[in-house]
Amino acid sequence: MPHILIIEDDTDINNSTAEYLRRQGCLCTQAFSGTEGRLLWQGGGIDLLLVDLMLPGLSGSELIGEIRKSSQAPIIVLSARTELSGKVELLGLGADDYLTKPFQLEELWARILVQLRHASAAPAGAVIRFRDWVLNPEERTLTAGGQPVNLTAHEFKIVELLAARPKRVFTKQQIYEAVWQESYAVEDKTIAVHISNIRSKLRRSGTGSYIQTVWGIGFKLSEG
Repeated sequence: MPHILIIEDDTDINNSTAEYLRRQGCLCTQAFSGTEGRLLWQGGGIDLLLVDLMLPGLSGSELIGEIRKSSQAPIIVLSARTELSGKVELLGLGADDYLTKPFQLEELWARILVQLRHASAAPAGAVIRFRDWVLNPEERTLTAGGQPVNLTAHEFKIVELLAARPKRVFTKQQIYEAVWQESYAVEDKTIAVHISNIRSKLRRSGTGSYIQTVWGIGFKLSEG
């Protein structure tokens, strides 16, 4: 479940791209300015960035330069510039790929898959370990404190999302859209109910407190 940060000030392009990528199984975070994109990037947990060049606040080129000081996360540039010199300049700055607007979403997805394969730190379906938890995504099983825990499909996906990035705080919207693959309704109680059910099932193993509520934001895992 790759987490993609889309930094694009054109609302239609940003929203249509996010909607398409969510249908492909991605978790998408959207930013509409360079400064907002930088702030969201600094929050951590991003696997790949889609960056427009002409952004308000902080240009795409400046943002890429800042990111490359500390990270090699894949960056795909989205731009209306077509001249070869611009592409060469951006690749030299640190972008991994370049797509000229207007573009086909299917082509963008193909390029994203290439970059994610190059950058993948762990094979898909790899066992995830967190404290006394062992998750097997392929078998969809969770063992907590040596005991098997019977989770529904949605409950397992929530635990998998949190365990894959234990330092990250996920909002209810991010969890819902990643697990259900549809837009989140404001004031929806679904996530709260599922988290409560997961905690109840984990209580017997002594790991029910692993899922921490971050008041006013969402949920993360407690690292002890």
